[in-house]
Amino acid sequence: MRPPWFPVLLVLALATALTFLTLPIVAIFVNSSPGELIDALGEQGALDALWLSLRTTTASMAIILIVGTPAAYLLATRSFRGKAVVVTLVELPLVLPPAVAGIALLAAVGPSGILGGAIEAVGVELALTTAGVVVALTFVASPFYVRQAMAAFASVDRTLLDASRTLGSSEARSFARVMIPTAMPGLAAGTALALGRALGEFGATLMFAGSFEGITQTVPLAIYDRFSTQFDSALALSAVLVAVSGAILLSVKFVQGSEALGGAAS
Repeated sequence: MRPPWFPVLLVLALATALTFLTLPIVAIFVNSSPGELIDALGEQGALDALWLSLRTTTASMAIILIVGTPAAYLLATRSFRGKAVVVTLVELPLVLPPAVAGIALLAAVGPSGILGGAIEAVGVELALTTAGVVVALTFVASPFYVRQAMAAFASVDRTLLDASRTLGSSEARSFARVMIPTAMPGLAAGTALALGRALGEFGATLMFAGSFEGITQTVPLAIYDRFSTQFDSALALSAVLVAVSGAILLSVKFVQGSEALGGAAS
């Protein structure tokens, strides 16, 4: 009888991956006591960074959901010439290096960019401002949501939409009453991916909006700023991001699990 080497190999591979991926996360909480982390987090600069990240991420997610949801629905339910090119352009920010994303934003909507003059003409400033942070977060995070939302809408049984239309509902009403509720687990997953990406954004924000405390310095930028001089504060802010990211993932799994149980019960 052959020894069960392959199952052992699988277990070893999982153990190695799990150790490699979780040990750095655990180390954030082990290297400092909870009291030290709380004290460091109480610093005014740290609180300003947390509050700025909360405001800018909320604004960017609102834009992503309002614009990205119907855009993803269109791409998932329509076939047209050049669709592959459009989808590629939507997904392109996924693979752009963060510094390149920041330079691209400066070239497009910066003071000397393609649309910079038109934007300044209406009294709007983006570069080196809080609004610029929102633009940077939206640019880098939106493809994560749109891509997942497209997959969610494409997986919905089209007979449900056809039945709704047969009963007299308009496409807009069917979209709101049928497509979105049915695709909700996938939309929630896309929202979590975009939210996590926006919270952790660093390079594009630094290049386009700078790192000014209370104005454009989000939590990742504050962590970098404190890395060499206030390591306890950097650890505290890192711990907050880890906790928030974990809560996001758990909430998505809860939503998806509830939807699965609801579908099984029906």
